[in-house]
Amino acid sequence: MSTLNKRVLYDTAAANRSTGIINGKSSNILNWDDTSKKWAYPMYKNMLRNFWIPDEVSLIHDRNQYKELSEKERNAFNKIIGLLAFLDSVQTDFSSKVADYLTDSSLNALMTVLAFQEVVHNESYTYVLSSTTDSHTQQEIFEYWKTDNVLLERNQFIADGYTAFTENPTKETFIRAIVYDVILEGLFFYSGFAFFYNLARNQKMLGTAKMINFINRDEQLHVSLFANILKETLTENPELHTEEFANFVKETFQKAAELEIKWGNYIIGDEIEGIHSQELESYIRFMANKRTKELGFDPVFEGHQKNPMKWISVYNDNSKGKADFFETTVTDYNLVDQENDFDAL
Repeated sequence: MSTLNKRVLYDTAAANRSTGIINGKSSNILNWDDTSKKWAYPMYKNMLRNFWIPDEVSLIHDRNQYKELSEKERNAFNKIIGLLAFLDSVQTDFSSKVADYLTDSSLNALMTVLAFQEVVHNESYTYVLSSTTDSHTQQEIFEYWKTDNVLLERNQFIADGYTAFTENPTKETFIRAIVYDVILEGLFFYSGFAFFYNLARNQKMLGTAKMINFINRDEQLHVSLFANILKETLTENPELHTEEFANFVKETFQKAAELEIKWGNYIIGDEIEGIHSQELESYIRFMANKRTKELGFDPVFEGHQKNPMKWISVYNDNSKGKADFFETTVTDYNLVDQENDFDAL
């Protein structure tokens, strides 16, 4: 295993510009005009432009509509919120642990912004539940991750990948943990996102769906950040770019897709009007292929190159609204109020 060194607080003998993403030399003093990765500052600006506050989104209508959801819809709504709350809580902590080993001050800064955004995401889940349910139900939902076996299985998959890195930080566990991160932010949210967007296209829970869209946009930038950290780490450390690691990426995404499909069938199945199980399974495999390609690897499922749920692109294909690390502008968010609802999309 290759040693992974923690970032020092400061280094008077090193230049501001880092010599490497990991195990590099840097003063650790941040000068955005003197960074080694030219995409870092544009990404930082884009992440700031994505700033939003949960309670600026009106949930007046959601409060009443929540009571009118079918039992299956309400059950899915609750369990997906429980899932998201767990994943974003873990992600807040994990991103700070990754930042400890990033020896480029600009990337450490990006991780700090990312961690803040994950905290905002968790606030939004609290806000949604306090606006739509009673305190007892809210407490139950935030405990689902401990008691629901299907939820526990997929969460444990991510937790094990993260723990392997946090308990034994090496170059190898670092790059593997990044793969798990992209699965969390770029795959494990997506059947849940589809559920909320399907509610929205049926004019249900529009305020909640709007916040999910904000979260979706943030997560896409997070995926871009981690994907570029992985690709640049492999470029700077070619000994890590092995056939064994490529097989790990393939097998891990295949297993992740299986778990996401199992979860999707469990909470949605064929019991939610507008979403069919086979279509959702194909969509999850499509997203798995999309993410592996973004990481620089071959797709893991034969076929599945086109989005089978084209309607969802209105909500989560933010090519006009999100910016990747080469872009410098991002569409402003239009907050929901009584005169401006989700139809603005």
